[in-house]
Amino acid sequence: MRHRNSGVKLGRTSSHRKAMFQNLANSLFEHELIKTTVPKAKELRRVAEPLITLAKNDTVANRRLAFARTRSAATVGKLFTVLGPRYKERNGGYLRVLKAGFRAGDAAPMAYVELVDREVKTSAE
Repeated sequence: MRHRNSGVKLGRTSSHRKAMFQNLANSLFEHELIKTTVPKAKELRRVAEPLITLAKNDTVANRRLAFARTRSAATVGKLFTVLGPRYKERNGGYLRVLKAGFRAGDAAPMAYVELVDREVKTSAE
């Protein structure tokens, strides 16, 4: 029985999963839009959204917690100076998962993960 077992294993060891989601979260915060598989995208929400919630209250303790989870000073800087203030009035729901067809090699369902309210650059700029 799988009662009260949350999260997906994605065919990886726990250390591999932890490192993978840490890297995905860092990429998402850096680029604000990434493309990955649908199961990874859905699980990434459980990692990234609490970090943005943490960044809404800029304290030394929160910065240290964020650094412990991301291990990237650049990511922590962007979280607390750009993303935290951007989502100050929003209560959750910071990410959007958009389905993006299937990967050519193995037909894996793909998705874009983007930050809501990000500034979209048009081709005219």
